[in-house]
Amino acid sequence: MKVAVIGCGTIANSMHIPSYLNCKDAEIKYFCDIIHERADEAVKKYGCGKAVYNYKKILDDPEIEAVSVCTPNKMHSKIAIDFLRHGKNVLCEKPAAINLKEALKMQQVQHETGKVLNIGVVNRFNASVNMIKKYIDEGKLGKVYHVYASFRAYRSIPGLGGAFTTKAIAGGGALIDWGVHFIDIVMYCTSDPTPLSVNGDTFCELGRDIPSYVYRKMWAGPPVLDGICDVEESVSAMVRTSGPTVTIHGAWAQNIDKSEMFIDFMGDKGGVRLMYGKGFTYYGVKDGQLFSEEPEIDTENMLAKSFQNEIDSFIRCIKTGEKLPSHIDNVIPSAKIIQGIYDSSAKKKEIRLAK
Repeated sequence: MKVAVIGCGTIANSMHIPSYLNCKDAEIKYFCDIIHERADEAVKKYGCGKAVYNYKKILDDPEIEAVSVCTPNKMHSKIAIDFLRHGKNVLCEKPAAINLKEALKMQQVQHETGKVLNIGVVNRFNASVNMIKKYIDEGKLGKVYHVYASFRAYRSIPGLGGAFTTKAIAGGGALIDWGVHFIDIVMYCTSDPTPLSVNGDTFCELGRDIPSYVYRKMWAGPPVLDGICDVEESVSAMVRTSGPTVTIHGAWAQNIDKSEMFIDFMGDKGGVRLMYGKGFTYYGVKDGQLFSEEPEIDTENMLAKSFQNEIDSFIRCIKTGEKLPSHIDNVIPSAKIIQGIYDSSAKKKEIRLAK
């Protein structure tokens, strides 16, 4: 199956492209990037495909069946919709779009065209996450009534002043970048409950004065001293759903030198702590005694394996017609939650999501 990769930046080179190259049923025909050097370098590095600099030039190529959209967030909906309307199947990196309105447009066009539109919620293809979902589905935790998600780091705002911290490009900060993964894991493991209401706040405090920001390390850096930072570096929220209540505490940057990347699933029979990108511990009662267990899961190269599963499943579902867990329909509830948190913060009040 001929594939085009749109956007040849970090996520494309580290995950999408290698996964396609390892997929026996896929062949990359085009590398596309508006930065010509990136597309040219991809052709040279991987020894296949052709470099193009405007995705519109390949919309009508009849050989292309599948497309990965790996561009900045602001272009996700535009590019995905264009390819869907030209009969192509699309895997779009997370978040689905820069805001809920754009994500709903993508969903509508997918329904109209009938082509595949999957979103890069890669943790739905993760071994630990799927085992936790199995535990919950089988009743091992009993009634899951509360989930707590923590994604916090010490002064690590990515590329401060650049694309990551410019709302017009990214749509938001720590919530839409990191939080989208954590919220999606919660929704997936608890069988995608209906979000009912959101109460949250976002904070842009530490990165507001870019020249004076002190940091230990900065991925996607260095800082752009005369750039923009109009997104949140931290967020706190409570979400009520038709299933568990979910509380969220996230931060790209906090003045506490601890990294806390985990999700706690609390049930009336047992509980689970998932260490993000790693394994998990189950806590319960057995023979009248408290106990815990850590299932043996191969966590080596777990992220790469999850992406490989995602890409392989994307190519397979185009052939079989199956609806994957990453289908746009399954991602819209998380987009509603994220939008609700931003709206709640802006209006300083609880936002009701379900009609």
